[in-house]
Amino acid sequence: MRVRFVSARGAVTEAEGAEGTPLLELAQAAGMPLEGTCEGQMACSTCHVIVAAEWFARLPEASEEEEDMLDLAAGVQRTSRLSCQILLSAELDGLEVQIPSESRDMSVL
Repeated sequence: MRVRFVSARGAVTEAEGAEGTPLLELAQAAGMPLEGTCEGQMACSTCHVIVAAEWFARLPEASEEEEDMLDLAAGVQRTSRLSCQILLSAELDGLEVQIPSESRDMSVL
C-alpha cells in the first residue's frame, strides 16, 4: 500500500507498506518525526497525523479512547487521527497524511 506523507514544510515522502501494517510503523520507517512513545497502546498522542480530507471518510471511525488521546495532541484538526490506529489496507492505497508542525521524535536526539 502506498502512502504519501507531507511534512509541515510541504516536503513529500512516499512510502510503501504491507497490508495490515500500522501507519505509525510505516511513517517511522520512512523517517517521519512520529515518536509513538506508547508503541500503539493509545496512551499518548505522539503519533498524531492529519489525514487528507478526501481520505478521512474512508478510515474506520475513531474509538472513544483514540478521541480522548487526540484531545491531548497539539495542533489537532477535524481530520486528525493517531497513526498507530490506522492499519494499511487496499482501500487506503494512496493515503495522504500531513505531519503536524508540532511533531518531534525525541527518541532520535
